[in-house]
Amino acid sequence: MPQTLISIPTRGQGLYEFTEAAQDFVGGQKAGEGLLTVFVRHTSCSLIIQENADTDVRRDLKTFFSRLVPPTSDPDMGWVTHTTEGPDDMPAHIKAALTAVSLGIPVSRNRLMLGTWQGIYLFEHRDQPHERQIVLHLSV
Repeated sequence: MPQTLISIPTRGQGLYEFTEAAQDFVGGQKAGEGLLTVFVRHTSCSLIIQENADTDVRRDLKTFFSRLVPPTSDPDMGWVTHTTEGPDDMPAHIKAALTAVSLGIPVSRNRLMLGTWQGIYLFEHRDQPHERQIVLHLSV
């Protein structure tokens, strides 16, 4: 069962598409049919499948999650006790808990079976740049 590790450098909060890297991995395996498992090895970012045609979608998602879970410096977040790593850390953990750290994507004829407008994204929830690691595992 083939597996690889990819790194995605982030520049702060936002969505970082890596559909092409996942497809390149799958296509190189010549497996035909299977299931790609995508797993992020961190607790303050997550994975989502989302529209990749209109950048407004990514912008609106980032804004929504920022309003849903503001930084701990916000008065409404006074109940948070985990603040050692900065005001964006615990909110990042909450956002990651609300989304997903792994995805399963069907594969057919060496292609990801994503819909026309679907892309695979790392959803970075921290303000500072990070180097995020994602495991791609193909089961055939």
